[in-house]
Amino acid sequence: MTESRPPFPPFTLETALHKVQAAEDAWNTRDPERVSLAYTPDSRWRNRGEHIVGRDAIVAFLSRKWQRELDYSLRKSLWDFHDNRIAVRFQYECRDHTGQWYRSYGNELWEFTPAGLMARREASINDVPIAESERRWFGPRPASDHGQDIPLW
Repeated sequence: MTESRPPFPPFTLETALHKVQAAEDAWNTRDPERVSLAYTPDSRWRNRGEHIVGRDAIVAFLSRKWQRELDYSLRKSLWDFHDNRIAVRFQYECRDHTGQWYRSYGNELWEFTPAGLMARREASINDVPIAESERRWFGPRPASDHGQDIPLW
């Protein structure tokens, strides 16, 4: 059986927004196995300074990530799309084991196969320490907020 993950490219505004929300929802589960299924078995990532290849490496990376980034909560926003590519802005908040909170700001470039699986992901991310009182993301986005943009800072 051939794997697929709709919606499929070429993307329209509606299908690109759906793809971005589906990615946000999956990452907010903090389930590395589930998240990895959206990627090709040989998917190639650049995440900050790390280069990751394949689902097993994705699962290992995400497992490490969510062991140190506690109470992780993510928001993604569509920046642009064309054919089989999508660009997103994102912000996530988490705390470390000492209780220090962070907001991470970033951009991702995604490239998809005709079957709708992501074959390439490039992420650039900056972390900013914040006070717990400055948090704005608390768990998954409510359905009523789907499609809403995120603030610049």
